[in-house]
Amino acid sequence: MSNSAVRPDYQVAIIGAGPGGIAAGVKLTQAGLADFVILERADDFGGSWHENHYPGIAVDIPAVAYQFSFARNPYWSRVFPFGAEVKRYHVAVARRFGLYPRARFNTDIVREEWDAAGHFWKLHTADGGLVTARFVISAVGAFVRPKEDAGIKGYKSFRGKVQRPTSWDHDYDLTGKTVAVIGTGASAVQIVPAIAAKVGALQVFQRTPVWCLPKPDVAVAPFVQRVLAVPGLVALAHGAVLVAVDLVLRGAIAAPIAVAKPVLRTFDRAAIAAYGRYLRWVVEDPDTARRLTPNYGPIAKRPTMSRYTVTFNRDNVELITEPIEKITARGIKTRDGVQHNVDVLVLATGYEVFSDPETYREGTVVGRDGFDLGTFYNEQGLQAYQSVSVPKLPNRWTLVGPYSWTGSGWHAFVEMTADHAVRAIKAAADRNATFVEIRKKPADAYHAKVYRKAAALRFYLADLNGHVPTYYRNSQGDTTYIRPSGFFEARRGNQRFPLNDYHFDTLGPATSNGSATADVATEVSA
Repeated sequence: MSNSAVRPDYQVAIIGAGPGGIAAGVKLTQAGLADFVILERADDFGGSWHENHYPGIAVDIPAVAYQFSFARNPYWSRVFPFGAEVKRYHVAVARRFGLYPRARFNTDIVREEWDAAGHFWKLHTADGGLVTARFVISAVGAFVRPKEDAGIKGYKSFRGKVQRPTSWDHDYDLTGKTVAVIGTGASAVQIVPAIAAKVGALQVFQRTPVWCLPKPDVAVAPFVQRVLAVPGLVALAHGAVLVAVDLVLRGAIAAPIAVAKPVLRTFDRAAIAAYGRYLRWVVEDPDTARRLTPNYGPIAKRPTMSRYTVTFNRDNVELITEPIEKITARGIKTRDGVQHNVDVLVLATGYEVFSDPETYREGTVVGRDGFDLGTFYNEQGLQAYQSVSVPKLPNRWTLVGPYSWTGSGWHAFVEMTADHAVRAIKAAADRNATFVEIRKKPADAYHAKVYRKAAALRFYLADLNGHVPTYYRNSQGDTTYIRPSGFFEARRGNQRFPLNDYHFDTLGPATSNGSATADVATEVSA
């Protein structure tokens, strides 16, 4: 049998069952593309909301803006619901749209390999298995994997209990224990106030202060839920949020760099001074308030909301800013020679993020003519057409790619990138095409435009606030986390891109020898 007769297991494989994977599955179903599978390394839908279940976990934007457009929920119990309720929402949506029968859980894809002769992807699993699919939608998400290495000498030597946000052991009783938290990111600022009243002593080891304001969270009364259930009202509220975000982002990006620089400098100085006054007001100890005050702008790192700052008013909570020398068998030794003995070590030290080139391992995604995505991103920088497709990776789209986040809620963002992938796949189906690849010329033109428009972001994140570690700026100095456009421009780009920006081809004698057609081969390698 010739390679051209080999039929892949599925027409479409979706990698990931978080919000992006759910959005892609629903969009494929609505487009009449029923032959797909959802491959998930965990054992249920939900993504981060399934894998993370640490104390205090909750959304940090109002729930009205954190939901799918095709599954509006007016019945959230709180303005900022806790993680368990958010997880239940995603599970309910997956059930409602019939995605469970299409899911293969405990299936960890470790390598994606293009089969040029057959026009499909070979997806290798961690347990040695193989799944093949004509088209692939990578819906892995922003936080690709937790950092196994805490980046601190001796982190494996601690003999007490180690807790991580992604593998929290709820059976372990923290009552009366001495607990150390390393990290001050989005997870830590929720964990610290959630456990402070239970533990005997809580030591927070801070490298970088975090911007954290009180979360205006309240329970949603049944009457309000009934009002929100009026058809169209939740969509209207969500739309208003998107318009506001769009206006702010477009205004910031549209300003000439000569104007943006002094404005951003003044903005940061004023914001830092105001936040310092706020901390001196809410934190009782002046020295603690001073050490909690950031020396960088409020949007240089992910801003947070919780009762984190006022938790330091408790007698059993201590802020430690002396740098850590190493982790020992009994606790943490700081550079001043002090040994801090603890019972529990909470490593809230972050994730490998989609915007970092190091996240993409060489050999894990290999496309046409041996093109290696990891090599390309590490040598040439992160780039993708409309954030989703890369030349020489035919039949493959990424929902969370370079320059993709628009400042909106996560669901609105992954829906638009899913729309892009599904539109391209549907166009291929309509043409009986087995090969779809973004052309190099429009991909390069798009990246040049995005890079140019990101000048103010690079100034803010790489120059003005280059001294602070942040996943908004990667190791190459690029601001590939944020898309430098308004939300609605991004949505139009993903829903209405010219189909002729892609090359379509059909498997046959001319392509069964393992090469692409002369047209695309010449263009993409040019």
